[in-house]
Amino acid sequence: MIEFCLASGNAHKVAELQALARASGLSVRTRSAREFGGMPAVEEDTGTFVGNARKKAQALRARLPAEVWALADDSGVCVDALGGAPGVESAYYAGPVCDPAANLAKLVATMRGVPAVERRASFVCVLLAIGAGGEEFVAEGACHGRLLDEPRGGGGFGYDPIFVPDGCTASYAEISEGEKNRISHRARAWAQLADWIRAR
Repeated sequence: MIEFCLASGNAHKVAELQALARASGLSVRTRSAREFGGMPAVEEDTGTFVGNARKKAQALRARLPAEVWALADDSGVCVDALGGAPGVESAYYAGPVCDPAANLAKLVATMRGVPAVERRASFVCVLLAIGAGGEEFVAEGACHGRLLDEPRGGGGFGYDPIFVPDGCTASYAEISEGEKNRISHRARAWAQLADWIRAR
């Protein structure tokens, strides 16, 4: 059995990771930072997904008992036409307050008028685990696709309503949770983490 405490205040990310852990068939327990006094405030200022994930994992690791690993997620949408933006700033694209609806509206407005052939984008996820002795494992997953002109679907969160993965006609917000957890950037990062768990 390996125990992870999730270094995230985003309930949607926590739910996705817990679902992926359950589906993996591994002996994994995922715990909430709330069990250990909550997620410490972290300034995500490193400029990289890996650096931000490491800061979050290190901040939480200091609160955990030795047997529990800190597991941080840093993720975002990278748009080719915007030079990779919003990227690591995805959660704060519309300003310093994390407002998913405002972030989505800003991206829709920014991309308005951009032709379909120039709407390529990728969701990227880094999962970074840190143990009590400082041992670290980094997994990275990406899901490539394109952006819609307008949001579609009522599921998912964040930028999901305007992202259509390659090979699909529906947005992340229109597909089922099970399908998303099979093809998403977070699922692909989790698959690498699961291989590492098995190898241990």
